[in-house]
Amino acid sequence: MGRFCIFLAAVLMVSAISLVTARHQSRQLFVALERLEDRSRELDIDWRRLQLERAELARNARIDHIARTDLGMVTATPDRTIYLGSPGLPGARP
Repeated sequence: MGRFCIFLAAVLMVSAISLVTARHQSRQLFVALERLEDRSRELDIDWRRLQLERAELARNARIDHIARTDLGMVTATPDRTIYLGSPGLPGARP
């Protein structure tokens, strides 16, 4: 009977140690999960900010303004347009 009690006590100790180890690992995984969720939220915020920034940079009015001011471009008019054609086509200039 004494050996059986010692065996049960040893099994109980191993079981208690494994329980403590499992809870510790569970806490560590929970903390890692929280960190990753925070990082995910940060990346989502950055993505939305970049989408807004891209939309702002691609606005037609902004592109038109840069083309006119920085590059000195003007709208094409019929008197400034040069038409190219082949000599064999009707309506083509020689």
